[in-house]
Amino acid sequence: MEISTFTGEGLSRAFGIDVAALDPGGAADLGVGAAWGRVAPGVRSLTHQHDETEIWVLVSGGGTLEVDGAEHRIGTGTVVRFDPFETHHVTNTGDTDLVLASFFWRDATRAADAAGTPVRRRFGTRPVFVFSSAPTPNGDLHLGHLAGPFFAADAYTRFQRMNGVRAWHLCGSDDYQNYVAAAGAEQGRTPLETATHYSARIRDTLAAMDIEVHQFTATSADETYPESLRAFFTRLLGSGAVDLAEAEALFDPGSGRYLFEAGVSGGCPSCGQVTGGNICEGCRHPNSVTDLVDPVSAESGATPRRGSVRRYRLSLHELADRLREHHRRGRVPASVKELAAGVLSHGPVEVPLTHPADWGVAPAESEVDGQVVWSWIDYAYSILHGIGALGTRTGHDWRSAEPDPDWKIVHFLGADGSFFHPIVVPALYHAAHPGWEPDIDYHINEFYLLQQSKFSTSRGHAVWGRDVLTPDTVDAFRLYLALTRPEGRRTNFDPGEFDAFTRDRLEGSWQSWLGDLGERLARDHGGRMPDAGVWTPEHTAFLARLTERRAALTRALGADGFSLNSAAAELLGLVEDARGFAAQEAAAARAGDWADEARTAIALEAAAAGLLATCGRPVMPRFADALAGALGLPAERTWPHAVELVPAGTAVTLAGRTFFGPPPEEPAVTGTPVDGEAGEGAHLLPWLSEVVREVLRLPADEPVANRSLAELGMQSMQAVALQYQLTDRLDADVPLEALLGGGDLAGIADSLAGKPPAAVVPPNAEVSR
Repeated sequence: MEISTFTGEGLSRAFGIDVAALDPGGAADLGVGAAWGRVAPGVRSLTHQHDETEIWVLVSGGGTLEVDGAEHRIGTGTVVRFDPFETHHVTNTGDTDLVLASFFWRDATRAADAAGTPVRRRFGTRPVFVFSSAPTPNGDLHLGHLAGPFFAADAYTRFQRMNGVRAWHLCGSDDYQNYVAAAGAEQGRTPLETATHYSARIRDTLAAMDIEVHQFTATSADETYPESLRAFFTRLLGSGAVDLAEAEALFDPGSGRYLFEAGVSGGCPSCGQVTGGNICEGCRHPNSVTDLVDPVSAESGATPRRGSVRRYRLSLHELADRLREHHRRGRVPASVKELAAGVLSHGPVEVPLTHPADWGVAPAESEVDGQVVWSWIDYAYSILHGIGALGTRTGHDWRSAEPDPDWKIVHFLGADGSFFHPIVVPALYHAAHPGWEPDIDYHINEFYLLQQSKFSTSRGHAVWGRDVLTPDTVDAFRLYLALTRPEGRRTNFDPGEFDAFTRDRLEGSWQSWLGDLGERLARDHGGRMPDAGVWTPEHTAFLARLTERRAALTRALGADGFSLNSAAAELLGLVEDARGFAAQEAAAARAGDWADEARTAIALEAAAAGLLATCGRPVMPRFADALAGALGLPAERTWPHAVELVPAGTAVTLAGRTFFGPPPEEPAVTGTPVDGEAGEGAHLLPWLSEVVREVLRLPADEPVANRSLAELGMQSMQAVALQYQLTDRLDADVPLEALLGGGDLAGIADSLAGKPPAAVVPPNAEVSR
């Protein structure tokens, strides 16, 4: 036997505490590492994760242990086991040493299982708030915007919800940016009018992209927002990291206007590229405006004059240690850690908190009259405000003034926000709420190019979402953008390549396979799913392949390895696997002696389609729901833990279904006037027919125009949903009894056309989606 006694000798620093090897010889013989650990009073270990399984035995002292955001009290006699990759740190809250014995070992299977778990890091036990970076309402959203944070946040949230996570997608418009005021000046609008106009258009475009937002905060439209922001700012002033100081500034030589952000441009002092004030989109580094090379005023085109201004500032460098600790807690790209290290290595970093401006929220403090809270500080608070507003609507006690350590926040953002989102914002949180350690993951995308050049509103070089997104095209755009969005590198959208992708891959490959599968089921099995019969080695190999696809999709959409590029590639691969399997099995299906094997093959093909309908839902929700309906699967589907066969006997309506491209034209309506004279509602009927099919989950080619809603099976709650659509799009208040009263849909369209002209809006007009 061997005995080891803690003496406090031979200690060295590791993970922020003092450690010493415990019986290294004997431990190695057993395959288990062992060490003593000492945490001095008031000391906190570094936050970290490791692949080993580890056990602590607390010998003396006590404190708090945080594991994946949950805090636990520990003391003498406590035994703790850490599974692989759990994020943890310990703090000695007592006045004597906390001493522990640590035993750790590698178990490759256990580590692989932990890494492959769909829901990790306590995502299943705490609220998860998924934010897409707030768009600036100085214009609508183009495909470059949509391919970035908004689409990714939507798919991420959908996957988490399918796994039982309480996840919400939050967004809003960043109304108080000076880019809004600049756009308004160009367009002859006030800043408020500009923000209101484009915020509404942004919401419409998100809806057209099937992006589900559970809380949208337009900051200038929320009456409670200004005072809440002022309270947050006052908390910042109470911290030791914020002060009021004189700083050098630039001013327009003619008007004397203070210049920042959109008001000035010049060479970036870090990389030399032409940039605006305060941040460089190229290298992501901040600038002080006064250090721009050859600056130019946007107002006059002249060289600005130099002066000074007193404004509030945050001494970011004083919080460097807290930032590094923050970056150890969640998912933070290496590029952000590199940027933080680079910025903070150049000496003091002073971030302005206020600027002289007419547009924005003025602080409550009077020392800076004529100044407003800078929009980035405003944005930091808007995240907390959004969570509080969501809590108010959903009945949860979430308060913006009292952020909860249990909150899990996930940010999706463009690379140009790499300095502010993951560096400045958490520093502001520490200053305002020093007792709160935010647990935040960051997912960052690069720029999406259009025909190898940046999307540009000013040059008219853009594909606007509202111009191309329709119920018939949205699935194709979502899949193509998922496949080509800029994850870790700049990528390109080419309209010709997109058209070829839609034609060849979706209409030619996916549609062809699903239609053929439906026709074979209708011809050979009366439109009902057969039970699997005899299995061949090829069948089990295909099942294994589908299982691999499911696992790969789970990894691609999971919190740790989220990648829409990978998810799209797996969905495309799944269909190619199924088409290849169908071609391989076709010969035996035509031979009567192999009927039992043939029904196994077609059951496996349908299982592949079912996997596509379920695992494809985060990426292509509209298509996935339509495919699930055609396969007889439930509307609400959870993420599958295995590949499942479609239940035998299920009615399948795949044959003749159109999933991509426009549906067949509406059949002629009985009783519709002829001789060139259409009914009054002819212009509304196609749109109304589409809405009714969507509400009732009917096939895209289902004739509805000459049938009543009661005949189509509409119930009262579905009629309420249709009533909402009519009010939202046409401003038409149609009583439920009129909808369910027995008249056909063409007649309802005619009655809607008879409303006052202001209430009649053609389907392609700019209305709320």
